[in-house]
Amino acid sequence: MKIESSNLNVIAVRNTQYPTDNKPEFLLVGRSNVGKSSFINTLIGRKNYAKTSSTPGKTQTLNFYICNDDFYLVDVPGYGYASVDKATQKKFGLMIEEYLQERTNLKTVFMLIDGRIKPTENDKLMYDYLKYYNIPVTIIATKYDKIKSSQRDKNMQTIKEALKLDSNDLIIYFSSITKKGKEEILDIIEKQLND
Repeated sequence: MKIESSNLNVIAVRNTQYPTDNKPEFLLVGRSNVGKSSFINTLIGRKNYAKTSSTPGKTQTLNFYICNDDFYLVDVPGYGYASVDKATQKKFGLMIEEYLQERTNLKTVFMLIDGRIKPTENDKLMYDYLKYYNIPVTIIATKYDKIKSSQRDKNMQTIKEALKLDSNDLIIYFSSITKKGKEEILDIIEKQLND
């Protein structure tokens, strides 16, 4: 599958602002600065379309990117960024929770974690939350190109153990630089669209 067209279609902060066309949606979650914008740009093949920032905590809304006029990639605020005050963090949390609990056309959550380091407490909380509510999740370990080849297997094991992954949970190593993992992710989207 190839994403031929994409557009930031809807920016929302509450459910009354979500798209109403009932197209399938794929949600991207992850801590601030994990590479969600780079992930979107790689998938849609557009440089700097989703704004990347060296300042974590930049995304403050739910951003619905329509792709091929078929489905949405939905980007939400990153979690766990210390410089965002507690009230704002809580607001982000409620926004994401409302989406997860009410969206019937959500197909899969792509949970991005930094493949170089052990998952954070916030990563564990997010994974446990998704599993508790039986929301399909695929783990995307980002920044693959920055991990020494001798460390990759060890890092993969650390991720599995820290999150206590089910044996049927999928982890995809991803790099926005080398495009590693892009085809696997597009295959997952295509399969979900055809189901």
